[in-house]
Amino acid sequence: MEIETLKKLALMGAGGEQIAISAASLARELSASPQTAARRLCSLEKSGYITRTTIRGGQKVKITDKGIVALLSEHRDYQRIFEKEPRKIRGRLVSGLGEGQYYISHDGYRSQFREVLGFDPYPGTMNLKLSQPFVLGQGESQKIRGFSDHSRTYGGCLCIAARVGEIECAVVRPERSAYPADLMELIAPVNLRETLRLSDGDVVEVVLR
Repeated sequence: MEIETLKKLALMGAGGEQIAISAASLARELSASPQTAARRLCSLEKSGYITRTTIRGGQKVKITDKGIVALLSEHRDYQRIFEKEPRKIRGRLVSGLGEGQYYISHDGYRSQFREVLGFDPYPGTMNLKLSQPFVLGQGESQKIRGFSDHSRTYGGCLCIAARVGEIECAVVRPERSAYPADLMELIAPVNLRETLRLSDGDVVEVVLR
């Protein structure tokens, strides 16, 4: 029931700023008891979806970035249900730190990409800076499992097939919670930047499939 309570708080204005509410006022919105409303607020705070500040006669509540991402994910799932047009996202090309080449070159990832996506990825990623957070709905992405070798453990990631121009590619997103929500990484069988003759700052449109 966390997402339902989070949606009610967003509709009450807590997505953009701190709002003053009481357990009783939230209870009316939820058609629940004040005790239930108080428990749900406590649960949302413990999960990192909201922040709370106690004030006289109640509290001030604001939805965190983590809570906004959860709402965007829910919104994306509804879009997949009701919209049939391909999802298109635009971002500006930025340089990465070179980590993509190291990770994608590891056979523990490459073998899974070949199996899941049907192509052997070029050892590197193309990075786009987005104007708003990007999330993958629960039902649209495929899982790349984490694994361990003799030296360390590698985390899992999610991926979804996409297209840039006429080139088939995929969006990859590490599962670690600290990953920036406004960054998109793309892998493809070719070097996208060179093949499409792109430079930092160019606007790129990605069509999700």
